[in-house]
Amino acid sequence: MRDHLARIYRCGVLTLSDKGSRGEREDTSGPLLQAMLQAQGFEITASGIIPDQQALIEQTLIEWVDNKRLDLIVTTGGTGVSPSDRTPEATRAVIELEIPGLGEAMRQASLQKTMQAVWSRGIAGIRKGCLIVNVPGSRKAAQENLETILPALQHGIYKLKGGDADCGQPD
Repeated sequence: MRDHLARIYRCGVLTLSDKGSRGEREDTSGPLLQAMLQAQGFEITASGIIPDQQALIEQTLIEWVDNKRLDLIVTTGGTGVSPSDRTPEATRAVIELEIPGLGEAMRQASLQKTMQAVWSRGIAGIRKGCLIVNVPGSRKAAQENLETILPALQHGIYKLKGGDADCGQPD
């Protein structure tokens, strides 16, 4: 086993939902994403539900990266075109480097299942050594999107942390 596969990365799952933050809707995507990540060896050290407010999303992402020192943050919700959907904008405001391939891969896989995936605007990027990934808010779409990129996350974070194993070597 390559050493990057044996590493445990600290992860946070942030749900963006006005209704969920007020207790008017149960968050089903956040707990599912946490379980999926834990099953792959990630340690969940932060989770929460906040309203779809760009400034609050930015503030939370900055707090989780700069102070909690997470390696990965997965956000769920706020990636569509509703007036309050501002997760990609908040993410873009705090990252230093966008990783377009992750968003492209998620949309491409989703388009195989539904044409409505054209409306998904989730992005991924890096802030201070932490990968931030936006997935949709629906449980089904969140699961499908994370499943698409999950096989690449361990190695990508390993490289982000300065790992020097060759990318082309088999696991």
